[in-house]
Amino acid sequence: MGNHVQYKPEWIREDFVDFIAEKVHPTWAWKRVKAQLFARKVLSADFIQLQLRPNQNFRPEKAQSGQSLLITVVIAGVRQQRSYSIVDILGNGDVLIAVKQQGTVSNVLTNSALGSVVEISQAQGEFVLNQRSGTAMLFLASGSGITAIYALVKQALKSTEQPIDLLYFNRDNAYHTELEALTAQYPQFKYHPLNTLQNSQHLTEQLLQQLVPDYQRRECYVCGAHNMMQSVQQLYVNQSISHLLKMEYFKIQIDQSLEAQPVTFLRAQQEFLATDNLLESAEKAGLKPAHGCRMGICNTCSCTKVQGVVRNVLTGEIDEQSNTQIKLCISQAISPVVINL
Repeated sequence: MGNHVQYKPEWIREDFVDFIAEKVHPTWAWKRVKAQLFARKVLSADFIQLQLRPNQNFRPEKAQSGQSLLITVVIAGVRQQRSYSIVDILGNGDVLIAVKQQGTVSNVLTNSALGSVVEISQAQGEFVLNQRSGTAMLFLASGSGITAIYALVKQALKSTEQPIDLLYFNRDNAYHTELEALTAQYPQFKYHPLNTLQNSQHLTEQLLQQLVPDYQRRECYVCGAHNMMQSVQQLYVNQSISHLLKMEYFKIQIDQSLEAQPVTFLRAQQEFLATDNLLESAEKAGLKPAHGCRMGICNTCSCTKVQGVVRNVLTGEIDEQSNTQIKLCISQAISPVVINL
């Protein structure tokens, strides 16, 4: 008997289906989550709220307050991604984000015409309320860190009648009216707006003691500028209450005082000097490692550090072990490093 060659149908490629689908409707896609820019609202001179209408592949029911979206835009033929906190998800599934105009992607997003289409991820990130509700909470925000904090405050107010305080260091009063309205609605909520233009007030132990005397017994959620985050972290370490702290960074800050280090990508057989975080240093050297959020939230740039010492720029932790998993975007080399890429 002759061998029968079994016929296998060729699977239709997903990108081909998407290409045809978007000719019918700009957000149609097989699996990818695409969203149309539906409305925009100016919060301040350089802070814009965008309303995105995702396609049927988005899962709003899985999103939690405090999480973020990875948004992909194509700039001069190159796909660029940035992460933005979700301010709210409306009843019809539309997603609100707020974008500070401070970089290439942010500027492209905020200047896009209504009806423009971007690719987005599902909601992601660990900056969510601890499930054991019933404890008093303290929220600290500065600048555009208010987006994640505002979302968390709204959820916290619905989930507990315990005291909730928010200290918001800002110069442009974004979401100020909405937060004022919440104080009228919820007697347990105290809102402390601290306008840094009128008064250069920084976060200090004295200020916390004055505004929230029992802060050492509260869960604390913080999102904002690097200086504020560092102050809070140090304060909580000094008082041995770091276990109460949950933080979300929106800007990666590297230690400028450290010396540049040689980094080797083993499989690519490339060596370069790292003056920045490992992802940006590799890109400056013309390499293109896979990446996503650039903020340590997703795991796209995770890889194995074969040897060498790196510092996690968010937590300050030092990793000296061989063959450990690191994220390029939040790692800074503090010795020569070899990476399995």
